[in-house]
Amino acid sequence: MSVKSSISLTEQQDAFARSLVDTGRYSSLSSVLQQGLELLRQKTEAEAAETEALRTLIGRRLDGPRVSAADMANHVEDMIERKRRALRVES
Repeated sequence: MSVKSSISLTEQQDAFARSLVDTGRYSSLSSVLQQGLELLRQKTEAEAAETEALRTLIGRRLDGPRVSAADMANHVEDMIERKRRALRVES
């Protein structure tokens, strides 16, 4: 189903859209605008999904086990020491 709508474009937007039609890339100005709106819809949905995934991850991290600063420092030192040994770098 199509809905007629009146829109305003800047001169640059109009020129760009018309150039896409003139070069045969799209059959009409409506097609250009429909494609643009579809891309914007997809981008908006993808951003919403990414935001929700990040919220979920942050929530899991906040609810998960905590590591003390001392334990983390020891863990980092152990990782550095393992790397030094693997690369045969002296401390």
